[in-house]
Amino acid sequence: MKSDAPQQDSPENLNTSAGEPEAAADVDDTKETPEGDADLLRRVFRVLSRRSLIFSVLLVAAAVTIGVLAWSLHSSQRSEQQAHAALTSAQEAASARQRAEQIALDYSRGAAEMDFKDIPGWTKRLTTNTSPELTKKLKDAATSMEQIVVPLQWVSTPTPITSAVRSERDGIYVVNSFLSVMTKNVQAPNGVQSTATYTVTINAKDNWVITDVGGVDSAMRAGK
Repeated sequence: MKSDAPQQDSPENLNTSAGEPEAAADVDDTKETPEGDADLLRRVFRVLSRRSLIFSVLLVAAAVTIGVLAWSLHSSQRSEQQAHAALTSAQEAASARQRAEQIALDYSRGAAEMDFKDIPGWTKRLTTNTSPELTKKLKDAATSMEQIVVPLQWVSTPTPITSAVRSERDGIYVVNSFLSVMTKNVQAPNGVQSTATYTVTINAKDNWVITDVGGVDSAMRAGK
């Protein structure tokens, strides 16, 4: 008779059956490993790419910032240099004008100071710091004026008031000088107070020499 009892698997069959899923799992793991690695690499590359992009953007931004700062610094330095140059030029121009005014005022005072007893001294003051051409003209004028000054016993004492540059062009200064003059002579023994005006032309490019003078006889006209 055949037995209807179910047959039990032998231990070998159990081992074989139990081992099949493990083998399948091993096969599946073997198949998934390359794909997992590739995915991991792709993610790593994406992260690195993002970081590289961010780093590149930061570098560009830094370069632009440095460029702007450098340009601003250069522009600021240039503006500062231009301002300094303009200030220096203005100071030099003001100093030159003051020098021209002082030269003219000193000359005018010497020219207006006259004593009939010392004509040579007056002639010397009259021709001080003048160009050779002007010196000759002034000496000739002094000789002519001597014929008037001595008989009248002329004595004039000047007091400087002020001087001002009337014009300046290419180093040539034209300066007006004003003086208060007390004049005494045989016609006015008590003295006559007057104001004399001299126009002095100075060449700054030629060692500040005086090239022309006007009003040398203004003190005499006022004292008559």
